[in-house]
Amino acid sequence: MAWHIPRPTFVLTAALLAGLAAAPAFAAEPAKRHTALSLLGKPKQPEGFKNFDWVNPDAPKGGRVRMSAIRTFDSFNPFSTQGVPGGRPDLTQATLMASAAADEESTVYAHIADWVSHPDDFSSVTFGLRKDARFSDGKPVTVDDVIFSLTALKSAHPAYNSYYKHVTSAERTGDNEVTFRFDMTGNRELPVIVGGLWVLSKAYWTGTDEAGNKRDIMKSTLEPPVGAGPYRVKSFEAGRHIVLERVSDWWAKDLPASKGMWNFDEIRIEYSRERTGAFEAFKAGNIDFWMENVAKEWATAYDFDAVKRGAVKLDKIPRAGLSPMQSFAFNIRRPQFQDVRVRRALSMVFNFEWANKNLFADQYVRVESFFGNSELQAKGLPQGRELEYLEAVRAQVPPEVFTAEWKNVQYNSQEDDRRHLRAAARLLSEAGWTAKDGVLFNAAGEKLNLEILLAKPTFERVVQNFTETLKRIGVNVSVRVVDPSQYQRRLDTFDFDMVVHTFAQSLSPGNEQRGMWGSEAAGHQGSNNIIGIRNPAVDALVEKIVTAPNREDLVAATRALDRVLLWNSYVIPQWTFPFERIAYWDKFKRPAQLPSRGAYFLQTWWLDADAAKRLGAR
Repeated sequence: MAWHIPRPTFVLTAALLAGLAAAPAFAAEPAKRHTALSLLGKPKQPEGFKNFDWVNPDAPKGGRVRMSAIRTFDSFNPFSTQGVPGGRPDLTQATLMASAAADEESTVYAHIADWVSHPDDFSSVTFGLRKDARFSDGKPVTVDDVIFSLTALKSAHPAYNSYYKHVTSAERTGDNEVTFRFDMTGNRELPVIVGGLWVLSKAYWTGTDEAGNKRDIMKSTLEPPVGAGPYRVKSFEAGRHIVLERVSDWWAKDLPASKGMWNFDEIRIEYSRERTGAFEAFKAGNIDFWMENVAKEWATAYDFDAVKRGAVKLDKIPRAGLSPMQSFAFNIRRPQFQDVRVRRALSMVFNFEWANKNLFADQYVRVESFFGNSELQAKGLPQGRELEYLEAVRAQVPPEVFTAEWKNVQYNSQEDDRRHLRAAARLLSEAGWTAKDGVLFNAAGEKLNLEILLAKPTFERVVQNFTETLKRIGVNVSVRVVDPSQYQRRLDTFDFDMVVHTFAQSLSPGNEQRGMWGSEAAGHQGSNNIIGIRNPAVDALVEKIVTAPNREDLVAATRALDRVLLWNSYVIPQWTFPFERIAYWDKFKRPAQLPSRGAYFLQTWWLDADAAKRLGAR
């Protein structure tokens, strides 16, 4: 669902809220109170459930776990565009409703809010706050905190301002009760996305620090945060490590949406600027859990002694759900990439089949959609309701939208290689680029420059073959690896030609689509429209998604958007993998049934004290 952290870890929501009560018989009758909301039907868990079926409600608490993060940090404020935030906001902060994203798409359950209600026209939503909810400093969570949170978040980050665009106000409407008003009716998504609002401490953010300086949510800070989550910062060294300690008397530990979770007494996150040193620390037993995202490493790097003797376990955890668009993303604010023919030409020379065979041990499949592996993916030729939506914008979209199914080019032979390079050269020539001494120039004498900006050195080997092929057709291409903080700054200020970016989606897209593709968001630094799309057809289709009155229209509008985004070649699709590859020292236990969407290690596993003793103190 939408919420949590601005780019890159937004999990996004939707336009169809099903499974809620029918309209009341009389206008005067109060709206029904719910303890869960779903955008895709009835919530999986029944009314009055005790705990999720993918946790162990009796999991023991205790022990320490050491994790690795391949980046740095210089702030504890994840809500601002300033700085590179560290820690995990989902551990130290809390939302009105708890997301069940580990196992259920677009579903939320009571958390800080004990209940939620809304009128049948979805013009507002009301939450009754749990009276025993507390921040980590012991102060109660109040209506004033909730009202403050909406205003503060909208002012602190353009992503939140866009996401809560239709939420016009928040006001106290009863004892421990807050109501959010909307500037539109019929948007079934809005009650759920407001349920994802981070609830911040007004006293903390409007107060002063130990030095007497007034805090500002729009600025970075290394002052440990106050939040209502299960952990708080115990100690840290900026850019090096953070130690989080479990709040032993956490107010939500026995609630149905929290029971059996967050079982480690202490979580230590070690930050490293490069992978090699961090992985060596894992092999030495100084890091306990490792999520592998490099296919070659998974195939070749796990033959060390601890694996052979069974002290380190390897596993592939199935990951259900929609496949995100991982891609090389263009910044079309750059003049050389504003012509779709140029973008198509550069897309054609990416040889995924070579990369998969030579770099990834044939572990991946090519991404084919922004909404892959779901009913939202555009397939075949448009028809029915989808075709109606596209006809309304026919003059503003590529003609191929109506005549051909979009497909990635494939390299299965040497003839494919020659054919695709010739086709790419023709497109570039048609777009006004002429080769001189092996380099492409336009009529103004400017080179066709392309800098691929990376945050991880491990990706250099991935792009090497791609860059060599680009040079063959005359592109003046270079690769630049920068540290995480500089990378984030350049991303926020749109100071790049091309980056590797994943566009996370959900089965119920909605308001967040404006922030990802909308013309208004393209001009706001820090927004999720990193590509810089200003396309009236895209804007129109996004609005059809946001205001879709039913699931059928939502699916049709999303397929139409998918098709238009693909045929405009805003990205070069990369690859996906339907598993999580994990390695861990054999001192942990996990629920008999894991969530359907991954391991969720910190959320659901626990320390096996006896196994830890057998391994020895580390």
